Amino acid sequence: MTYTELIDRPGVMLVEFFATWCPHCQKMMPVVEQLRQLLDGRASVVQLDIDKNKEAADEAGATSIPTFIIYKDGKEQWRQSGEMDGEVLLGKIESYL
Repeated sequence: MTYTELIDRPGVMLVEFFATWCPHCQKMMPVVEQLRQLLDGRASVVQLDIDKNKEAADEAGATSIPTFIIYKDGKEQWRQSGEMDGEVLLGKIESYL
């Protein structure tokens, strides 16, 4: 499956590009997992390791990690890189639901 095929779905999707060796990404892991549980059924949450998904990272233009991208119906709505508060990220996702 290509990155375009992955994101080209109806509804809202959060994509996180991360790396296992990145300390900022490691800090965000439990936050993203909590978001996945809170958003269960309302939005998709996809995590892509840049070391295993280089083509997808290139296609998305993810040049720093972690990078968070929100898509709605396959169209990019918002993007930000770096650590962030889980409540802020949840609010951003919910604003597109």
